[in-house]
Amino acid sequence: MFFPEKLDKKLQDREERNAFRTLPVASGGADFYSNDYLGLSGDASLFYGAADLVEQCGQPRNGATGSRLLSGNHSWYGRAERKLAGFHQAEAALVFNSGYDANVGLFSSVLQRGDVVLYDELIHASIRDGIRMGQGKGFRFRHNDIADLESHLRRIREKEGQQATGHLYIVTESVFSMDGDIPDLEMMTEVAEKYGAFLIVDEAHAVGVFGNGGEGMVQALGLQDRVFARIVTFGKAVGCHGAAVLGPARLKDYLVNFARSLIYTTAMPPHALAAVMVAYDKLATPVRAELLYNIGFFRKQLETFRLLPRFIESRSAIHCCVIPGNDKVKLVSQVLGEQGFSVKPILSPTVPEGQERLRFCLHSYNTEKEISAVLHLLSGWYEKWSI
Repeated sequence: MFFPEKLDKKLQDREERNAFRTLPVASGGADFYSNDYLGLSGDASLFYGAADLVEQCGQPRNGATGSRLLSGNHSWYGRAERKLAGFHQAEAALVFNSGYDANVGLFSSVLQRGDVVLYDELIHASIRDGIRMGQGKGFRFRHNDIADLESHLRRIREKEGQQATGHLYIVTESVFSMDGDIPDLEMMTEVAEKYGAFLIVDEAHAVGVFGNGGEGMVQALGLQDRVFARIVTFGKAVGCHGAAVLGPARLKDYLVNFARSLIYTTAMPPHALAAVMVAYDKLATPVRAELLYNIGFFRKQLETFRLLPRFIESRSAIHCCVIPGNDKVKLVSQVLGEQGFSVKPILSPTVPEGQERLRFCLHSYNTEKEISAVLHLLSGWYEKWSI
């Protein structure tokens, strides 16, 4: 069958650079690759608890039947959004089908002509896509560099002078998905207030990990009343599916009216929302303490095996070992996999060329033995290959 030549050439280019993507089957062995930080995705009590909750309320439905503005806005949306707003100390919450939908819907609709958004250069692809679809202008600042961010803000304000007609937005992640590091959110909030900018924080990899009850990094720092909007997702530590935008009630009204990724898609079914509600009740359980212990133990083992300089600084559940070159990092991942440890390679172009890395995701259910063994293997291969 005929296939467009230009598209085939792009695929060939990926294959030649050993960057060709395929859909993998779930790996066996010790899990150091999934985003299931608390193990809730496989929690049977969550699965059956959500089903029981739906059945008790007399809504055993398999689908939502339509978009939220037509037939799909079932009562579980109101229950879930009230619970999320209360848990995250936000004025309102609006649920989307995924983190990608939430970011694309938020940024594509909020950014108007004359607006400027400054985004961290390592921001998630979904945010970049949303910015490109919006009507404002986007400029990146150096990763976690507050001084560079402020220089951009100063330049923009000086250029505008008294003629400012648009709004300024700043967007960052509280935990970066491909590095695992954390920005100085307190300083960034102060800078945003100084220049009259609206700060937006993607909390995808912080919810369930940071905060007294897993609320995320913004609440852990007490900044929830000073941040314009937050994006929380349910497919990582929460162990379910979907996402929500947290912010002013007026923002929720705006997104319901203008966010196309919310308006023109079938809503999530009742069981999915019930699962999120049950999962949120589990975030403050002792399982979080086990995750935090493993994060600390992993860092100690990096020191023991003299691997700390090889890793990007991180206090989160994500720890990345930079091994430049798609060929080399894929080979290291394969070797670890053959020894029973599933650690995924992150290749260019997902990360910049020369910044390819092994991405270790830590979980509450990883054991000390597993952590020590995989890092011992990694240190041995470093010596053997002189990486």
